[in-house]
Amino acid sequence: MKYRLEWDFKMKGSDNVHFSSDWLEGEAALSVGEELERTGKAVDISFEDELGTSWTLKEMRKLLEETEEDPHDVIVYFDGGFQKETYEAGLGAVVFFKQGKKKYRVRANEKIAEMETNNEAEYASMYFALSLLEEYGISSMPCEFRGDSQGVLKQLEGEWPCYEEVLNKWLDRIEKKLEDLKIKPSYKVLSRNENKEADKLASQALDGKKIMAKTQLL
Repeated sequence: MKYRLEWDFKMKGSDNVHFSSDWLEGEAALSVGEELERTGKAVDISFEDELGTSWTLKEMRKLLEETEEDPHDVIVYFDGGFQKETYEAGLGAVVFFKQGKKKYRVRANEKIAEMETNNEAEYASMYFALSLLEEYGISSMPCEFRGDSQGVLKQLEGEWPCYEEVLNKWLDRIEKKLEDLKIKPSYKVLSRNENKEADKLASQALDGKKIMAKTQLL
């Protein structure tokens, strides 16, 4: 989660001047706020997070202490594969996040039946990725979702319409899950080569190789 500082600078003999910062990581934002407080020239120091919630300096200190070990800085890769002979789909997801001072990668896949098209497999893989976030307690924060299915991402952004009933049902499920988890999503379209890890997981699921692994990164 990133934060933006807001504060007033006390001007002798005239009105205060209002300032705001760029978006900063939590610890950096707190350090700037504490430094401003020490100058004695800054008043009404506050912090706004990316979800629109405001915090005082005291509240910010307590927040970072309480959430130090919570997952944050989440990036999700997803991809779906489809076998038209069996109407089965392989779903792959890779989640990167920080927890405290450590970085982690979660790799997971799943095979499901009764899919109709490759497009449906892509939507199912996005929903699978969200279920993975829920399993790891990731909620109430911004998350970036990356995939090579331009249709899925553009429809989730609201830029492209969706006319297929089956896919609209998946869109509704995805949007409901995002709402339930209180996740503020952003989306990035990748080339297939940039998404090869999630693609491999989807293929492995279709081959019957189940994967669920969490790795600490150096």
